[in-house]
Order: sequence, then structure tokens, then C-alpha cells
Amino acid sequence: MSKVLIVLIVVLNFVNANDNNLTRESQFPPLFMPDNNLSFEKIEGFENYQVVATHFRKDKNELRYILANSIGYNALRKKIKPMPEGSIIVKIGWSVKEMSTFSTALEADEIQRVEYMIKDSKRFDHKGDNWGYARFVKKESEYVAWDKGTMSCISCHQAVKEDDYLFTRFQERF
Repeated sequence: MSKVLIVLIVVLNFVNANDNNLTRESQFPPLFMPDNNLSFEKIEGFENYQVVATHFRKDKNELRYILANSIGYNALRKKIKPMPEGSIIVKIGWSVKEMSTFSTALEADEIQRVEYMIKDSKRFDHKGDNWGYARFVKKESEYVAWDKGTMSCISCHQAVKEDDYLFTRFQERF
């Protein structure tokens, strides 16, 4: 192979890799919570997090998947409290619909909201919880940062203070 062809292949691979990175990075809109500046992009790669639990909220008719990064997953699995620094817990809320292939069952339909908590005692110390809260809701076809701020998150999570402010418990597997 000629040197020109080798250089051309290297350049094309570099351009392709950069294009893939640009596409991947643009998966999340550049949104920030108004009162703590947590970004939607902070959970980039959440697809690699592990499922910790599922919930169904009847009043919202919403199926919720709870995922955690490796730090949070291991702590929840081992029942470590308080959760260690760097733990990230993500909640994805889906509307539900009847399954077309099994009419007595429901399945996830459309994402309604994406929320997350991150344990970071250097940035967040709301009454000692050390969690940062973020909520991004879907309005029509795009996400927006929740305009009510995080104080409502904090006040709601006070109800589970003894569980390190987490409603979710690890769902045991076999």
C-alpha cells in the first residue's frame, strides 16, 4: 500500500470517529437545572447503568425504570448507607399502553421524564443529604428542565431521610 493511501485511511478513520463522537454527544439536549446547574448530559452513558428496580406509579399511570451507575448499583445491592460519593441514580418514567400482541398486558410507550440524583457532598448539602437532584420532562417532542427547581425534590425526599433520601430499594434477583 502506498503511504498516501495509508494516510488517507487514517484521516478518514479519524473523521469518522469524530463524527460518531459528535452524534453521541448530541444525544442529550444542552439543558441545565436552574438552581443547581446539573445538566442533562451528566448522565451520558446511562444506557450502561444497571437496572436497580422498577416501579409503577398508579396516579401518573407511569412505569419507572430505576438505574444506577456502578458505584450506586454496588452500594444498593450491598445495602450500604449512606450511599458513597459519585453514586448516580437515574429514574426514567414512561407512559404505558396496552400491548398489541397481548391485550391484558401493558408496556412502556413514551418517555415522560428523566430524573437523576448524584451524591456529591462538595456541591450539595441540602439539610445534610449531599444529593444533587435533576428533572427533565418531555413537553411535546422535546425535553425541558423542570422549572420548579429542586426544592420540591428535596422536600419530598425528606420522607425517606433514614434511607439516605432514596425511595428505591434494590430488587433482588434469583
